[in-house]
Amino acid sequence: MANASEFGQSSPSLQNYASAASAVKLAAMALIMGISLLGNASLSLLLLKDSSLHKAPYYFLLDLCLADVVRSAVCFPFVMASIGGVASAWPYSALGCKIVAFMSVLFCFHVAFLLLCVSVTRYMAIAHHRFYSKRMNLCTCAAVICMAWTLSAAMALPPVFDVGTYKFIREEEQCTFEHRHVKANDTLGFMLMLAVIVATTHVVYAKMLCFVYDHRKMKPAQLVPAISQNWTFHGPGATGQAAANWIAGFGRGPTPPTLVGIRQASHPGNRRLLVLDEFKTEKRIGKMYYMITLAFLVLWAPYISACYLRIFGRGAPVPQLYLTAAVWMSFAQAGANPIISFLFNKELRVRLRACFPCCLGTQTPMEPYCVI
Repeated sequence: MANASEFGQSSPSLQNYASAASAVKLAAMALIMGISLLGNASLSLLLLKDSSLHKAPYYFLLDLCLADVVRSAVCFPFVMASIGGVASAWPYSALGCKIVAFMSVLFCFHVAFLLLCVSVTRYMAIAHHRFYSKRMNLCTCAAVICMAWTLSAAMALPPVFDVGTYKFIREEEQCTFEHRHVKANDTLGFMLMLAVIVATTHVVYAKMLCFVYDHRKMKPAQLVPAISQNWTFHGPGATGQAAANWIAGFGRGPTPPTLVGIRQASHPGNRRLLVLDEFKTEKRIGKMYYMITLAFLVLWAPYISACYLRIFGRGAPVPQLYLTAAVWMSFAQAGANPIISFLFNKELRVRLRACFPCCLGTQTPMEPYCVI
């Protein structure tokens, strides 16, 4: 009788705890979903509206934002439905579970593949700017985006046909891969591919950092003597003294040639080097994309680690608290990109403020002047 009474007293407390936990999860999911939809939709509209942002790096950012919008609008409501259901069960059919799991894995691999492609384009923008400026147009960006979607679909489609089965995982309250032990596992290849993609992306950024560091080293100046014909100095080492000597009457030859040290005006299409302003812009965009890549790694690493523990661990279940936190961190990645983009890209902040004239402060007009 005592045990029965104690069980009767503990059962309502467990029910209250489960109800409170479900309410917290629903509130957290609603917050993540709202931030993701509002932030990604706002950034997408800004990228579409402002013609000055119609450039290669921002085409990729637009694709990332649209993918996160679709993920938040399509996948997250089903997670909320499973949380609010009876005993956190999947309330729909098995086919619906496979479709939702396919879309979740599709968006995850798409972000990974696209960030890898973006890292390569960032390296090209710094190390091979002439080739990058000629080849990276709208059609090239569309081809890269289509390739990322194709590769992600190739990774997410086989489990639909029970090659790495999609099932509802009650501990995660979502439809995704069913990770079993390595001896009876067919999802290890998918997880290894995701880890390789993320690691390769960081290797490309490390190579770009080494390139920038190597080319920032100061090299000693190499002085080339000028050629003198009747006191008219010309050649790579010539200075303004040649013209002064000729004007003073020391020269008896023709007018000294144009000084080599002065760069003549050239057409924009003939640019070969990355000038300082363009370098700062490319560096700022590269920093923004690396922070997006780093956020993807930080937010997905706990969940990927839990998956590897399930695959290689023998009889050691993943703690429920850790698994819940890891799953919710992977959900939060859908709303991180707009925050990082506005935080680390000054150009986006300026364009966003330009959309709201009331936020623009009055600036004192500057008088035109000339240098004598």
